[in-house]
Amino acid sequence: MIKWKHTKLALSIVAILTILSACSDNNDSTGADGGSGATVSISGSTSVGPLAEKLAAKYSETDNTNIEINQIGSSAGITNAISGVSEIGMSSRDLKEEEIASGLNEVVIAYDGIVVVTHPTNKVKDLTMEQVKQIFTGEVTNWSELGGDDMEIVVVSREDGSGSRDAFQEIVDYSSGELIRNAIIASGNGNIKTTVANNKHAVGFISFEYIDETISTIDINGVEANAANVLQEKYSLSRPFLFVYKEGQLTDAGQRFIDFILSEDGQLIAEEAGAIRVK
Repeated sequence: MIKWKHTKLALSIVAILTILSACSDNNDSTGADGGSGATVSISGSTSVGPLAEKLAAKYSETDNTNIEINQIGSSAGITNAISGVSEIGMSSRDLKEEEIASGLNEVVIAYDGIVVVTHPTNKVKDLTMEQVKQIFTGEVTNWSELGGDDMEIVVVSREDGSGSRDAFQEIVDYSSGELIRNAIIASGNGNIKTTVANNKHAVGFISFEYIDETISTIDINGVEANAANVLQEKYSLSRPFLFVYKEGQLTDAGQRFIDFILSEDGQLIAEEAGAIRVK
């Protein structure tokens, strides 16, 4: 009888240890606090998004954390980070006072230049900041007034809530209410680039990383739009690329991804992607 009791006790211990082992394996695989197989949800700026995707792709080669990136605009991403819908928000503009007051922290992962772009055939290659303002507010409406051909200027701008639009308007110094009424509103840098590339009259603004041979770039006050001039503070149309989050919502996995971005490898990827490295 005693021997049978000892056998039952041994079997019970084995069963308990098996259950505990299974639970431990499950915790390791789900990675709720950043372990192997964890998921980090990121949403926001369409300017920061392409860079974040490149960084996530490289990061996945050494860490199997699932990085989910949703490009929906800076304001929407910030709202998601505040509400907890996303662990991290992406922003291509500085946070507003009320957003900071909500408890958000920010990390600058890179810097970006904003470049004014036209159709490749446009003769205008250099503008003052005041002239840029006059174009987007409708004070100047023909390219001939700026040394170009006699043709109407078609302004292409981003949608409300766009970090690029907010940053551009703040730097150039005009409000949404002052934007020329017949401006074409395009969602995303890619749409602006495509619109401008297919319209000889058009002018818009995009992030450095979207520059290619399909559009022509405009110097500002005689200064070329490039990373060196941004870092030397010679080129004034620039802004930070931010990751924003609430302290209690950032998991170990999220922190590890941020640490990777700020590492030498991460910053090299940012530079190769056309962004301007933090360090």
